[in-house]
Amino acid sequence: MRRPGGRSAAVRRRALDAALAQLVQHGYDSLSIDVVAERSGVHRTTVYRRWRDIGGLLADILDEASVDAWRPPDTGSLEGDLTAVNHEVYAALTADPVTVALIAASFRSEQAAEALRGFWAGRYDRCADIVRRAVECGEIPAGTDARRLLIAATAPLYHELVLMRAATDAHLPELVARSAATAARAGAFTNR
Repeated sequence: MRRPGGRSAAVRRRALDAALAQLVQHGYDSLSIDVVAERSGVHRTTVYRRWRDIGGLLADILDEASVDAWRPPDTGSLEGDLTAVNHEVYAALTADPVTVALIAASFRSEQAAEALRGFWAGRYDRCADIVRRAVECGEIPAGTDARRLLIAATAPLYHELVLMRAATDAHLPELVARSAATAARAGAFTNR
């Protein structure tokens, strides 16, 4: 979708901010074109014409998030890099209600789910640098599948904090990263 400038950009921003605020404060079931229009001060027809439905709004929010300049950390070691990424994920899941609200909404909207898949694919693609560096330094075997390793390093955080709604544990990012790095060194993620 083409990104508008000027007045159109301001209208878009107000509508997206209103949709996010409504989602976080009142959940997916409270979202509608009318609610977003009222909350943003943007005419209902404009919101409908641009996004068609709530799924389109949520997809635009996620698409916008996927074009940021974020790069994975480079701490000098695989375990350090995975730990740093996990601290970022942990903070997003425990301190940023937007992240969990968007994940939950993706289960209710196919457009949001598709946009979320695109967001994660971009993040995993960027994080492949972590695995490439670890292979180049001889920390892990050549042929290590970056995506499999990165999922193993981050998935337990989502499982514990989003699915299980477990109590927060500040040590979880390190513990999970250490386990994934140990498995990677043993060749658990090599393509055979």
